[in-house]
Amino acid sequence: MQYFHFLSPSQKEHVFFKQPEPVTKDSPKHILEYALGATLYVPGNRKDIADMIIKQKYPELCSVVFCLEDSIGDCEVLQAENNLVSQADIIYQAQKLRTIDSDVLPLMFIRVREPEQMLELGNKLGRALHLFTGFVFPKFSTFNAEHYLDTLSKLSKESGITLYGMPIFETPDLLAMETRTKALQELKSTLVFYQDVILNIRIGATDLCGLYGLRRKPHTPIYSIMVIADFIKDMINYFGLQFVISGPVWEYFEDTAQTDALLTGQTSYWTKGRGGDLHCFNAYMDGLINETRLDLANGIHGKTVIHPTHLRAVQSLHVISIEEYLDALSIVESADGTRGVVKSSFSNKMNEIKPHLSWAKKILLKSEIFGVYHENRSYMDILAAQKPISNIGSYGS
Repeated sequence: MQYFHFLSPSQKEHVFFKQPEPVTKDSPKHILEYALGATLYVPGNRKDIADMIIKQKYPELCSVVFCLEDSIGDCEVLQAENNLVSQADIIYQAQKLRTIDSDVLPLMFIRVREPEQMLELGNKLGRALHLFTGFVFPKFSTFNAEHYLDTLSKLSKESGITLYGMPIFETPDLLAMETRTKALQELKSTLVFYQDVILNIRIGATDLCGLYGLRRKPHTPIYSIMVIADFIKDMINYFGLQFVISGPVWEYFEDTAQTDALLTGQTSYWTKGRGGDLHCFNAYMDGLINETRLDLANGIHGKTVIHPTHLRAVQSLHVISIEEYLDALSIVESADGTRGVVKSSFSNKMNEIKPHLSWAKKILLKSEIFGVYHENRSYMDILAAQKPISNIGSYGS
């Protein structure tokens, strides 16, 4: 897959100083872990999964999780499993017949309910298992961590396929202060041992809020919910140096005629504020943009989304600005021990080599995946780009 491939060549030339590079499930792990962007959750019992992938129903889609957990009923599990296996086989046959190019396939994952379900699905999927990048582990805790990861390793070894895991932190022992420290320490020890197969650590903010009977409103970013913000702070402290942490889901979407405007990029629904920022008449989209910015400011990369209108907004905010890119290049090129500080290319800040080197390397890595904006170009240009998308639909998670 390649980010923003839905844009025309002239639009890409207009927007990008450096265009995004292709990424596949076989790309190196250090690329993949930053390449998930907006990860769309789709219930595993949907009958149009294969059609959605083969016909590229949502051109922005670059990573997707087929959910067999909270988005389906407890009595629907077997039906959803069989449906997902059937849909995967259709995609596999299409790939084999070359009616779909492997290069355009999104990174695909399955969210299971328990470790044993991975082995069952692996057997059922057979040859179609190679379509998937890995599995998502809900309710990941000290009680099931090793079981999940041992099972993943077993399936990967038996199938000969590289499979990654993405644990979701969303259990009471991780949120409660009296148990959090011990639980996070134990989980870190386990995850470090399996570091080569951990693609992302994901934050289950909806479940965590639910423990306290909380639900945020559209104008309230997750960072304003103090008990969750405190938890995210600890997550970054414990895991941010060795793992990529992904941002919590944004729950709100507009399922009206306005959604059509958002998906087709009609500029009449967008207006520039005093600072030049693009604002949407839809408060839900404004909230998503604000929270994604806060994710990135706090070192959170990628985000769980539950509606196709969220894809373009989250992904466009992950593109690197030309100022960041030139600063990062300067820092990396100057990291030979001859200098300690250099002036920014924009002459508006100092770049200290040692403190900013890790940041600079991440910026250059992300520039390969998401691209770099031209000067005076930003996420607003991608959001406002008119590109029709058909068959609008919403998803649960």
